[in-house]
Amino acid sequence: MQPFSIKIFLVMRFRYIAVDGPIGVGKTTLAGILSKLFDARVVLEPVKSNPFLPLFYTDRKRYAFQTQVSFLIARYQQQKELEQQDLFGKGIITDYFFARDRIFAHINLSEDELSIYEKVYALLNPRVIKPDLVIYMQADVDILLDRIGKRGVEYEKGIDGQYLEELVKVYNDFFFYYNETALLVVNTSEIDIENNEEDLTNLVKEIRRIKSGTHYYIPLGSRKK
Repeated sequence: MQPFSIKIFLVMRFRYIAVDGPIGVGKTTLAGILSKLFDARVVLEPVKSNPFLPLFYTDRKRYAFQTQVSFLIARYQQQKELEQQDLFGKGIITDYFFARDRIFAHINLSEDELSIYEKVYALLNPRVIKPDLVIYMQADVDILLDRIGKRGVEYEKGIDGQYLEELVKVYNDFFFYYNETALLVVNTSEIDIENNEEDLTNLVKEIRRIKSGTHYYIPLGSRKK
């Protein structure tokens, strides 16, 4: 499924789309699908390059600061490379939004650690290009836990429902006030964009409608059928 009219529409309007949401929501899946539909370059979050992430899930308090700063620097470097090389060519779809780093910092870091982190973030954030559209994916905590379990990443086994609940709350609070770019909030609890063509088609239609502002999409989806 790759309608020519949809492809041209998105390439012309949105040069840079960032997909984001809590762990297990399907960011990478959606970014990959959209990149194929719209002939865009997909850029994935530099997760595997962070040596502290597996340690973080075994002892979050001890390794939070190292993990967070490592992510911040890696994401910043990747964003600067995009600005220099790609925004004048193909469209770009990323499976993260640079500001997500700050979302995680606020739930993972101590007060003193956060104070240091915020100073570094304040220096880097103004230098990062803003996406034309942010797609914020939501899902119920039990759905997130199920998806995390199915993908079977070893170090993610330490993620529990309480941590995800806190993460979902902080995400919702952040995007409730977000107005820097066009925003589409999508509840994915009842849809399966990877395996159900109708679910994906309906989501793409929602993306096509967006010009500016904040939009909410809460579909019934295939899971209720």
